[in-house]
Amino acid sequence: MVSRQVIDLHCHVLPGIDDGPETIEESVALARAAAAAGIDTLVATPHVAARYPNDADTIARLVAEVAARLEQEAIPVRVLAGAEIAITHLPELDPQELSRLGLGGGRWLLVEPPFSPVAPGLPNSLQELQRHGHRLVLAHPERSGALQRDHELLHALADSGVLMSITAGSLVGRFGGEVRRQALALAREGLIHNVTSDAHDTRNRVPELTEAIAQAGLQPLAEWLTTLVPAAILADEPIPPAPANPPRRSRPKRLWRR
Repeated sequence: MVSRQVIDLHCHVLPGIDDGPETIEESVALARAAAAAGIDTLVATPHVAARYPNDADTIARLVAEVAARLEQEAIPVRVLAGAEIAITHLPELDPQELSRLGLGGGRWLLVEPPFSPVAPGLPNSLQELQRHGHRLVLAHPERSGALQRDHELLHALADSGVLMSITAGSLVGRFGGEVRRQALALAREGLIHNVTSDAHDTRNRVPELTEAIAQAGLQPLAEWLTTLVPAAILADEPIPPAPANPPRRSRPKRLWRR
């Protein structure tokens, strides 16, 4: 039986660039832990935000350095470039620079919503990105205060082509009971398209995927969430349909109005 490739689309593995590893040795340790957890590919997604104004050239250089060390130490994990772009930082980014921050170098952007309880400009910002040809993955909506309150908006965004990427730890309570309830509610509503580790280290924010998915009762979706969907994103191919019997997607009673 051929094992499937497990792809982690959201991981803070690059050293000294954000709140992830401080040294390349810590990056190597994180990648080694990912390999032990069955992850084959890490997309390095450092923060691109006011606090961490990283750029595509720096990210590419560090990806190459980490990849070289992993090859040297025979750690069987591929590292690709990407970014976690704070939606509040989008006005500061040149369009050409933004186009270089896609996951795996492609058209899909990983966008981080605010953690604040309200985000009035979020839909317009995402729609503007789509109008300019970007395809969008929304990072950890279950942890955004504004989106926790508005699943109606999440359904509307999903209908427009935005994919929802949930942090694996959210499914098993690593961010608290309310975030876990939100993540499981999104699963019931069919609003999970991808699960990532959002790993930052090997102690508190670890690279876990399949174990958390199984604990949350989403094993029938595991291959779709961690192999098929992320592979399509990296290859810029159509997103494959969910398995025949995924958790039921239920719509909120109210209709979303722009």
